[in-house]
Amino acid sequence: MTQKHLIKLIDLALAEDLGSGDLTTEAIFPQRYVGRAEMVAREKLVISGLQVAAEVFRRLSRACRFKPAVKEGAQVKKGAKLAELRGPVRALLCGERTALNFIRHLSGVATLTRTYVKELEGTGCKLLDTRKTTPGMRALEKAAVKAGGGSNHRMGLFDGVIIKDNHIIAAGSIEDAVARVRKRAGSKMKIEVECSGIRQVTAALDAGADIIMLDNMSPARMARAVEIIAGRAKTEASGRVTLKNIRRVAQSGVDYVSVGAITHSAPSVDIAMDMTFP
Repeated sequence: MTQKHLIKLIDLALAEDLGSGDLTTEAIFPQRYVGRAEMVAREKLVISGLQVAAEVFRRLSRACRFKPAVKEGAQVKKGAKLAELRGPVRALLCGERTALNFIRHLSGVATLTRTYVKELEGTGCKLLDTRKTTPGMRALEKAAVKAGGGSNHRMGLFDGVIIKDNHIIAAGSIEDAVARVRKRAGSKMKIEVECSGIRQVTAALDAGADIIMLDNMSPARMARAVEIIAGRAKTEASGRVTLKNIRRVAQSGVDYVSVGAITHSAPSVDIAMDMTFP
C-alpha cells in the first residue's frame, strides 16, 4: 500500500468517527493538555499494524509520539506492552478507537494466519491468502498475512492469472483459455488453471499451465493429481480448507494451500490503550 493510499484510508476512518469533533474530549481537556498511553495485549496474539496505528495519531497531531515496543510479526503474551504513546490528550483520545480498530483487526489476521501456518509445519507446503479481503484494506491484510508467516497470492486481477470455470466455459476449453491468456499476458506471466477433476488436471498440463489449482478435491484425489502432475507444474489446494483438515490436505503433496478465512473470517484480537495523565 502506498503512503498516499494509507493516508486516504486513515482519513476516511477518522472522518467516520470524529465528524465535526469529539464533543466529550474537547469539553473536558484543554487543547495543550499532554498525556501518555500504552497499547497492551489483552490476550496472546501476533502483532500487525503498528505503523498504521502510529499514522492515525500523526494525522491528528504531529506532536504525537508513537514508539513500538515489539516488532511486526512478533508473537506476544497476554499483558505485553505493544507501544508507548505521548502527545496532546485530545489527539490521543480522538485517535484511540480508530487506531485500535485497525491494529486489532490486522493482528487478528496475523494471529489466525500463524495458527494455520503451525498446522503446516514439516509438510513443506506454504499457506497462501486470497482476494477475499475487506475493500480498501487488501494491502494491509496481506501484510498481516505475511506477519503471521503466510505468503501472498496475487494482489488483484492485474498481477496474476487464474483461469477459472467461467473462463474455461467462455473459451471453449482449457487449452483455448490458456492459449488466449498466454497471447495476452506474455511468456513471463505464470498461468494458473482451476481444476475440479483429474481430466481437467491432464488438460491443464497438456496446455502448459504453470500452476494447477486443485479445487474442492478430497485429499485422496489431490494426492492422485499430484502424482499425475509429477512436478511438471506447481500445485495449489483450494476450497473447504479448515484448521481441522489443512494438515491432511498438505500431506497430499501440494505445494500451496490457499485459505480465504485468514482474511475474511479472522476475529479481532483484544488490544487496549491505557491512558495516564500528568
